[in-house]
Amino acid sequence: MATTSGTRRTDSGSRLIKASPETIYHALLDPQAVASWRPPQGMRGEVLAFDAREGGTFRMAFIYEGDGGHGKTTDNADVFEGRFAELVPGRRVVELVEFESDDPAFAGTMRIVTALEPVGSATRVTVSCENVPPGISERDHQKGIASSLENLAAFVMA
Repeated sequence: MATTSGTRRTDSGSRLIKASPETIYHALLDPQAVASWRPPQGMRGEVLAFDAREGGTFRMAFIYEGDGGHGKTTDNADVFEGRFAELVPGRRVVELVEFESDDPAFAGTMRIVTALEPVGSATRVTVSCENVPPGISERDHQKGIASSLENLAAFVMA
C-alpha cells in the first residue's frame, strides 16, 4: 500500500508471522539476522556497522546477485546508513535511513517504522516507509517490502 502527501510518499506492507513479538524484535536488532532476512529477493546483505541502541547508527550494503547492474550507490549495490530513532522492546523499531548516491532522486531521509502487534500466538509485522525518495519506484519498493517480510518470517520460523 502506498499513500502520498504532497511530494512525499509512504509505502507499507504487513504480514502475520508465527512467532512472538520478542523473537521478531530480536531479529530486527541482531546484525547477522538483519543481513540474512532484510535484503529482498535477488540481493544479499552486508552489515558494515551496527550499533543496536536508541541513537545508535548502522551502515549496510545490499548487493545485487547476478547481472543486476542497477544499484543506487554502484552498478551492483545499494549502500545506506541510518540511525535507530526509537526502540520499544517487543513493539516498535524506528529507523532513519539515507542512501549513499550521487543521484538526487535517492536523496533524503526515509523513516522506516516497524510495528509489532501480537495476534494470538503470532505477530502482525507492519513496515511503513515514510518520505520514500522518488527514485525508488512504488512497485519495486512494495515488492521489496513484501520480500523482506517473507524472509523475516522464514528466518524466525527456522
